[in-house]
Amino acid sequence: MNRDAAAKQRPRARLHIGDVASRAGVNRQTLRYYERRGILGSPKRSPAGYREYPIDTVRLIRFIKRAQALGFTLTEIEELITLRQTTSRQRSKVRELATAKMRDIDEKLARLQAMRSALSTLVEGCACGAQAGTCPILEALDDVAEPETTDATR
Repeated sequence: MNRDAAAKQRPRARLHIGDVASRAGVNRQTLRYYERRGILGSPKRSPAGYREYPIDTVRLIRFIKRAQALGFTLTEIEELITLRQTTSRQRSKVRELATAKMRDIDEKLARLQAMRSALSTLVEGCACGAQAGTCPILEALDDVAEPETTDATR
């Protein structure tokens, strides 16, 4: 194998934005957004002005995407990244964040279940095939009551 072919096969110490995006499964705008938010440090620039990211950036982006898939916000992910980079990793703090996220998910599930139950009741009360003049689903969604006025709003 000649020298040029060997050089092409060796991974570069730094990757351009398109390479990082492709390897991490995101688009370039995502990387720029993370950079603006400060989640990613500002990469070095090539003499031509191209962003040049360290290879570990791909791993970091994948970490971010997996955390998002578990429901963490970018703000929470920033904290996880900070904890990930500390030597002790403060496992109790990571566990605390994960436990809080599980509580958030449980609350969302309860709200979704209540919404589903209410919608199910409306659907069961709907006689779509009937020639009824009104639709109970639309009536329930219609705000027919006038808002109460107070002296302050008059």
